[in-house]
Formats: sequence, C-alpha cells, structure tokens
Amino acid sequence: MTTTDTPTEVDHDKLMAFVFRAVDEVGATLNCALVVMGDRLGYYRSLAEHGPSTPRELAERTRTDEHYAREWLNAQAAGAYVEYDAESGRYTLPPEQAIALTDESSPAYLPGFFQIAHGTVRNAPRIIETARSGDGLGWHEHNTDVHVGCERFFRTMYNAHLIEEWLPALSGVADKLRSGASVADVGCGHGASTILMAQAFPRSTFVGSDYHEASIATARQRAQDAGVADRVRFEVNPAGSFTGSGYDLVTMFDCLHDMGDPVGAARHVRDTVAEDGTWMVVEPAAGDHVEDNLNPVGRAYYGFSTLLCTPSSLAQDVGLALGTQAGPQRINDVATTAGFTSFRVAAQTPFNNVLEIRP
Repeated sequence: MTTTDTPTEVDHDKLMAFVFRAVDEVGATLNCALVVMGDRLGYYRSLAEHGPSTPRELAERTRTDEHYAREWLNAQAAGAYVEYDAESGRYTLPPEQAIALTDESSPAYLPGFFQIAHGTVRNAPRIIETARSGDGLGWHEHNTDVHVGCERFFRTMYNAHLIEEWLPALSGVADKLRSGASVADVGCGHGASTILMAQAFPRSTFVGSDYHEASIATARQRAQDAGVADRVRFEVNPAGSFTGSGYDLVTMFDCLHDMGDPVGAARHVRDTVAEDGTWMVVEPAAGDHVEDNLNPVGRAYYGFSTLLCTPSSLAQDVGLALGTQAGPQRINDVATTAGFTSFRVAAQTPFNNVLEIRP
C-alpha cells in the first residue's frame, strides 16, 4: 500500500445483506433442479389436479418415495412455490403457480426455462475450461436438457405471439402467407416455429434447416405427427448454406447470436430472399447498451450467453460471438454489412425483440 492509499471501510450491514442474498441464490440454484424434478415426477401436475396434499398422498399418487416428496415439498414451500398449512400438514399449489408450472398452453409456462438452465449449468465444468483456452462448445455437444428445454421454453412464446402478433407486425407478410408463400425457417431446431406457421398457413410451403442432425430428426417426426409433412421439409444444413431461393420470408428464431458467422449467414439470406421478401429475426430482448440490460431478464440472458450461446459461436468458424444480449443495433450492423437496407423493430415482448429486415 502506498502512502496515498487508504483502507476501504466495510459496511457490515451491507456485507451481511450480500451474504444472505447469496444464501438465497444458492437456494435458487438448487431449486432449478428441484423444478425439473417436480416436472418430471409429476409433482406439480398432481398438486394442481388434487389440491392440498400431504407428502404421503403426493408420493402415493406419483409412485415415488415419501421421503423425497416430503423434502421436495418443504423446499418448494420455503421458496413460496407451494403454500404450507401447519395445522393440516398439507401443501397447496396456488393457481398462479399451477398455470406457470403445469399449463403448456400458457405463455407463462416455465418448466422448459428451468430445464434449459439445468442442462446448461451441468456443462459448466467444460465451459470453465473453454474460458481458459478460448475454445468453444458446440450446440450439438450439450446434453439433451439443453435442446429439449430450449424448445419447451421458446415454443410457449411462439404459440402465444407468432401467428397473432409477430407475423402481422411485418409489412404485408401475413397476407402473403395466407395466399401462399415460400418460407425458410433457419436454425429451426425441433421445428416448433416451422410447424406452427405451417398449421396456420396451409397454402404456404416451408423449409426448416438446422446443422444439428438430431434436432432435424425430431422435427421431421413432429411434422408427421402434426399432419403438415406434405408442406414442410426439414434439412440438415448450417445457416450459411440452406437450400432454395426466392423465399418470400426467411425466419431465424433466437439463433442468430449463436452463429459463428452471423454476417455470412445474413449474406446467404440476402442471396436467397426475394427482392420484395422479408427476413424476420427474433432475438432475446435486449437494449443496445450494457446498462439497458441490467435487470432480471438481462441477468438470465447474460448467464445463458456466458455458458451456452457464446461458447456455441466460438466453436464455429469466425466465432464472432455476438452474445445473447446483442441488442438491435448490433443486429442492424450485421444486416447492413450483408447488404440489407431496411431494418426496424417490429414487435417486442419481455423476452424477445422481433426485427423486420428487408433488401
């Protein structure tokens, strides 16, 4: 210490407040796995269906061990996910939590969000090593909780907003789709967005593409099950080389920031979209500056960016690593560099920015 340095005085109350906040966050970290557990074992669904329950009743209905059911219920009660009545010894899942944890048709449905977080954290040891080396970790290298959880989380938002809000917010696109348009859904994963659009617009045709072969296999089966396989084709291809041309609409849902070479992918879109066509990019909700994103949603997305999205980009050629909180201006820079001339934010939700980009 030099003569000009002075010791920093520690505020004991602030220190202890931070310690107890950290304790709460450790509980929240553990709760991520507990929510996945409750989802898989049917605990939430049983509570929603049968109402106030004892640990024994919950265990019997779900064919699980009472000891685990008891401790799980107590953890959920401590976190205010369920309510505990000391007199009766029963636990209740409030109706609001029941919607968020059991109703897959609700835009507030959360188990997929917890599942992708749980899967992402499980791969943290590998990310720690890549942070030292500067290498990446490809999407295909993650466990299936990441892939399945991603679809479950984002599908709820697509179900709630895509057909009724996002597509109508694009200039003339909904009319083209109703009349019969050609659509490329790039980075389609399990095909949730592709199939949803195909169901809503039976006169249009769709090509979904993704470099992850296992996801495309799932997407093909989902299209068969949904009865749209005659109008939907899925192919294994990276974003910079999907097939076809003259598309009326090219879509990218929550994937552009994951790409190693988003500019190269954008150039390929520019080459394959019709001159009067539209490129719709749906990205995680973000502002253009760090300080715009210092909020609960930004915190979650920065976490995913560190552990999932940035490593995915760095595992690919170029490795631009836009990050999950890139913001509209950085996406605009990508589009402009690729030769697009029109860019606007067409719609927003608490979790997404919907961008309309045109030649």
